[in-house]
Amino acid sequence: MTGNAKAQENNRDFIDIGEIFGIMWRGKWVIFVFALLAGFVAAFYVTNFVTPLYRATSVVIMETQQESIIDLQSVVGGFSGDTSAVNSEVEVLQSRSLMNSVVARLNLVEDPEFNSSLVTPSFVEKTVGALRELIVSQPQASTMTPEEQAQRTKDSVTSALLNSVTVRNIPLSLVLKITATSKSSRKAALIADTIAEVYILNQIATKFEATELATRWLTDRVTTLQDKLEEADGKVAEFSAGTDLVSIEGLRALERQAKELRERITVANQNALEAEQYFDALSVLTTREEKAARVDDRALRDILISVQTDPSNEPLFDQRFEQIFQRAELEKGRALQQTQALTKSLEEIDQQIVTQNQDLIQLQQLQREAEANRLLYEYFLARLNETSAQEGIQKADSRKISDAVVPTRASEPRKVRFVLTAIFLSMFLSGSWLLFRESQKNTFRTARILEQATGKVVLGQIPKIPAQNRRHLLNYLTQKPTSAAAEAIRNLRTSILLSNVDNPPQVIISTSSVPGEGKTTSSLALAHSLIGLGKKVLLVEGDIRRRTFNEYFDNIPSKGFISVLSGDAELKDVIFNPKNIGADLLIGEKSSVNAADIFASEKFKSMLNELRGRYDVIIIDTPPVLVVPDALIIAEFADAVLFTVKWDVTTETQVTESMRIFANADLNVTGLILTQIDPKGMKRYGYDGEYGGYGGKYYDS
Repeated sequence: MTGNAKAQENNRDFIDIGEIFGIMWRGKWVIFVFALLAGFVAAFYVTNFVTPLYRATSVVIMETQQESIIDLQSVVGGFSGDTSAVNSEVEVLQSRSLMNSVVARLNLVEDPEFNSSLVTPSFVEKTVGALRELIVSQPQASTMTPEEQAQRTKDSVTSALLNSVTVRNIPLSLVLKITATSKSSRKAALIADTIAEVYILNQIATKFEATELATRWLTDRVTTLQDKLEEADGKVAEFSAGTDLVSIEGLRALERQAKELRERITVANQNALEAEQYFDALSVLTTREEKAARVDDRALRDILISVQTDPSNEPLFDQRFEQIFQRAELEKGRALQQTQALTKSLEEIDQQIVTQNQDLIQLQQLQREAEANRLLYEYFLARLNETSAQEGIQKADSRKISDAVVPTRASEPRKVRFVLTAIFLSMFLSGSWLLFRESQKNTFRTARILEQATGKVVLGQIPKIPAQNRRHLLNYLTQKPTSAAAEAIRNLRTSILLSNVDNPPQVIISTSSVPGEGKTTSSLALAHSLIGLGKKVLLVEGDIRRRTFNEYFDNIPSKGFISVLSGDAELKDVIFNPKNIGADLLIGEKSSVNAADIFASEKFKSMLNELRGRYDVIIIDTPPVLVVPDALIIAEFADAVLFTVKWDVTTETQVTESMRIFANADLNVTGLILTQIDPKGMKRYGYDGEYGGYGGKYYDS
């Protein structure tokens, strides 16, 4: 990544607060109009369409200390006081079962505020309902019994009551606030108090029910456990009478004996393995030297020595080795028999241990089951006695500490807050829209931004030329030599000539990203300005696909350089000099041959070399690089490449892609031209100090 690219990336990551305020300031009237309209609509709506609502709050506190004659916390105990218990009670207060009791107690089914079926819908509600039926497919209506219809109505009223009630816990306390909202202030207080009362009564009823249920369950459980205990004790006695059990000490002695046998078997297995390996080793020996070397027998080695001097001793050697071989075979069999005997003894002892273990385990299991049944029986019997004694002395785990006060002022709507919220929301949305619109417009408004984005120098900044049409363009520059546009063209001319002082560019091409960016106008204006220096200038129409020179000049000849390349005409016959520019023109022509092939031909290169000898400066107006490759081909023969960017129109993507295309072709863009700059727009965007904001007194209009 180049230094300029890194700087551009850093600038994008940086939030320019001044630029944000500038965008807001330019769109201040949009924000103001939207805020004024939102405030008016909000005020009108909250005054005429919003029904006032009243809130009342009842307060209860949960008791963590419960006085009890006996300890029965697991059945009817009070709250633990931890966060989970408090949150659970908040949910209980907002449960449908509790709200159903409140609905029945206050007869809210007959209240139009909660039963919408008792209210005649307005025209707007009817319209919305009809539209909903058209848009959303409704399930086919089924015939309901009166009981089902009543239950559905009650469920609807309960849901409406739930939506109008909130319960919250005061942090770090056991205090719960029950807030009810209603169109009537007295009704709001009545609902809040009723919810608190029903909640407390439900706690007492729940405790009575839990105690009664626990007593019945414990009675059944104690009876069952008593039967199980008697059955378990009988099994222990029966098993003990029918089984001869050894002691645990005897079982441990068998285990020690088995351990010793395993150790002896390990040693015997090792001896048997060594004997077998020794026997196998002797079996494969063939020569007398190998046999004498493998067997650790001095007599055998002595006989081998005598055999070397007296071959008649060979039978003696073989007889001695046969004795050693038979002794090894005998040792192998003896070791194997010993291992088998020890293994059989171990198996018998292991079988005894398994049998004794199974009997002992079964007896211990029966004893544990009997003991467990006894403990359960005693525990549940004690709990049954406690529960029976606890019945009839229950109290609620909560109490009300504050009745709901009838409100004197409506809590909703808060008109001032509503209107201010609407105003601030409209300001935020309109401001966000302005920022979004600005962020999506990634165009170029200053030379500094353009240079940061491309890493290329901006050679010229040309304002909009106030000519009626293209044919009057050169007339304007001639008649207004001190205008801002004329001075900008001269600055461009100077920058191009100074881009290489020792070898000023002779062949200059002018291109852009897309059509309509003003590259042709810049080419004509530059040619006109170079004539003022006494240069001999030729302007070539390199965009033969579109051909726009006829929009600037009259009496354009019918033949151009295509005829020269094809041999149908000479250069002197197709070059003409319009009066309003002073430079020679060489136009393009329609051709059946592809334009890129024409510009890549040797004939075009030869013609360009010939023109170099006739003119001081040759300016070639080429097509946009994002449309066709003509400009890239011609740029290979050029000394300088001028790239035109239209102010506040050409996007960063288009310019970046064009620069990438030039870089891939290993072509260098000499400089950029920012054209059609709007001085008023620059001032509106806050860039008047970067262009033209200080030169108004020096230019003609």
